[in-house]
Amino acid sequence: MKTLTNFSTRLMQRYLPDPFLFVVILTLVVFLMGLVLTPSNPVDMVVYWGEGFWDLLEFAMQMVLVLVTGYVLASSRIFKRGLQQLATLANTPGQAIIVVTLVALLASWINWGFGLVIGALFAKELAKRVRHVDYRLLIASAYSGFIVWHGGLAGSIPLTIATNGHFSEDIIGIVSTSETIFAPFNLFIVAALFISVPLLNWFMINPKTAVQVDPKLLEDPADNMMKETKAKSKQTPAERMENSVVLSMITGFLGLAFIIYYLSTSGFNLNLNIVNFIFLFLGILFHMTPRNYLASVSGAVKNAGGIIIQFPFYAGIMGMMVASGLAVQFSEWFVSISTEVTFPLFAFISAGIVNFFVPSGGGQWAVQAPIMLSAGEALGVSPARTAMAVAWGDAWTNMIQPFWALPALAIAGLNARDIMGFCIWVLFLSGVVIGLGLMIL
Repeated sequence: MKTLTNFSTRLMQRYLPDPFLFVVILTLVVFLMGLVLTPSNPVDMVVYWGEGFWDLLEFAMQMVLVLVTGYVLASSRIFKRGLQQLATLANTPGQAIIVVTLVALLASWINWGFGLVIGALFAKELAKRVRHVDYRLLIASAYSGFIVWHGGLAGSIPLTIATNGHFSEDIIGIVSTSETIFAPFNLFIVAALFISVPLLNWFMINPKTAVQVDPKLLEDPADNMMKETKAKSKQTPAERMENSVVLSMITGFLGLAFIIYYLSTSGFNLNLNIVNFIFLFLGILFHMTPRNYLASVSGAVKNAGGIIIQFPFYAGIMGMMVASGLAVQFSEWFVSISTEVTFPLFAFISAGIVNFFVPSGGGQWAVQAPIMLSAGEALGVSPARTAMAVAWGDAWTNMIQPFWALPALAIAGLNARDIMGFCIWVLFLSGVVIGLGLMIL
């Protein structure tokens, strides 16, 4: 395993470009594929790309807020102490890798945005405490927890088909989460990943090639921005408002009141907006004063550049894949070679391929659902299993898709090439576990 990991990390370090260049290359690849595999001409592909370019603006802003609000919350003294206390569970590199993977898996199963932020922040705390741990593997282990998100409580596809009025309701009706998220086959896959992924990450530990980081470099820059405040008698009225605990408490408790209302009326139905809302207002409360909160925000937004620039390019790729018919072609080809037994496996693989170019669960389901559900029905495969096969495929190739790793990488201060050499083995392992679970159980 060490030999294989050394090979993959060297390969990625040498050949994997920066995430921005990766998305540019991916854009050109999809453009050429559209010309070769579909009736589209160059003008058509340019139009598809340009018209789709801004389709993910709302989602891009949500992702920026996932990063910023999560980072700000974690920089508060209360949250730092909590993460530091949790980090005491690990004293050796092996323990650190196991613990961070389990925490990231659990957090991602609850909510993917929560998992991305908590995993990376917890990994940083462990890197400060545990000597000789490979920082790259630590962050890769934190990101590997993201593999379970579509099989968890916030999986967009199973939640979509469980909602009244969803676009496929006339075909399959309402599919309860008891048949998808809480179905025995899905719970088995999740449990198997909770066991196998931490063990795999542990096997990839190699003290000889470990890249360690100076704990001082992991300190939050916002801490240096929070200057000692003047004595109240010397503060101007504006400065007194900036350092007012009362203003922060009023604002924070107002947000907390809505959070309580939401949870009492909607249950534990966490979506990206409510997670960001919770992070934002807890951050205001935990930082105590507006000045401290804004200082932390200033430090956090510096890490959001990659998300802001790259997400529109992915939206353009998605536009070309959908409008040209490439996504449909991929799906139809896998359907054509499927049987009742192999269909869930091929649906999973096809979704993984489409996800590489259309990294949005909801958008991908809108493209693939009509084809996959009809084919599954003709082959005698239940809509719930078909939907979960596509959902797991959407989550699977995230392990080598820098799109979703951007928030974690920004928090960690690493590049995609630093962790993808490890993540590729998580891709192989999880592909076997998920594929067998879908096809056999």
